[in-house]
Amino acid sequence: MTSIKHYLQFKDFTREEYDYLFERSKWIKDKFKRYEPYHPLFDRTLVMIFEKASTRTRLSFEAGAQQLGGSAIYLNTRDSQLGRGEPVEDAAQVISRMSDLVMIRTFEQEMVERFAANSRVPVINGLTNEYHPCQILADIFTFIEHRGPIQGRTVAWVGDSNNMCNTWLQAAEVLGFNVHVSTPPGYEVEPERAGLYGTDNFEQFADPMDACRGADLVTTDVWTSMGFEAENEARMKDFADWCVDAEMMSVADKNAVFMHCLPAHRGEEVTAEVIDGPQSVVWDEAENRLHAQKALMEYLVLGRVEAR
Repeated sequence: MTSIKHYLQFKDFTREEYDYLFERSKWIKDKFKRYEPYHPLFDRTLVMIFEKASTRTRLSFEAGAQQLGGSAIYLNTRDSQLGRGEPVEDAAQVISRMSDLVMIRTFEQEMVERFAANSRVPVINGLTNEYHPCQILADIFTFIEHRGPIQGRTVAWVGDSNNMCNTWLQAAEVLGFNVHVSTPPGYEVEPERAGLYGTDNFEQFADPMDACRGADLVTTDVWTSMGFEAENEARMKDFADWCVDAEMMSVADKNAVFMHCLPAHRGEEVTAEVIDGPQSVVWDEAENRLHAQKALMEYLVLGRVEAR
């Protein structure tokens, strides 16, 4: 059997592969905006397995598969045998024999890794506690659309060192840009958990203002990610000074953009003035989940495709 390519964390692809995917995302998006049908995945099936709640991930993958001419099947672990104790390895064997592509949105990265190890088709990480590669794929595509290449630029991450932060750090090493991270004490980056090769592309700052200084992109996420709800009260206190506001944006580069993977809590991790302001590109960022993931699905199933 030929080697199967999975997308389980950002460092699974090379810079050359990302250059291709960003170009492909642009081509696919342009075609979509012109209402020109493009069905390279005709008669192919995407299975989407959800253990965590979702809006953008489900909508972008389901709509994306259909727009590429394929179909998408939604499975929730609560109403499938996975939720009743069927081994992940067994489920992978069965599901991958009846589909062409599998996307999983779950808690532990280990579950995605185990599924992929037993799958006959490509597996995509739709989000785990550790990583969110599809979101960063879309975020970087959005930055390229607005500001050009990200190589050599600086991204300021303000808030929790969660799956988004970990994935930004991996992306910086693969694509050659810098990440300034500012977290409250006790929530610092854990390089091993982030899966970093080294530490050349990121710097930690105690003060979020210092992290934002001169940045080309300022980004954040909710203070309490899914699965950490029990810590919410403590996090509200610990993160009080890590709200991205106009003052932080004012010390960033004058052409800096603001991003948030959504859903957002205005007045907590970001002020309404920033997320609804002129530097915010969050709606383009959300839409681009669709276009970037269409390019990703096409690549995993068909390999490189010549523009036509």
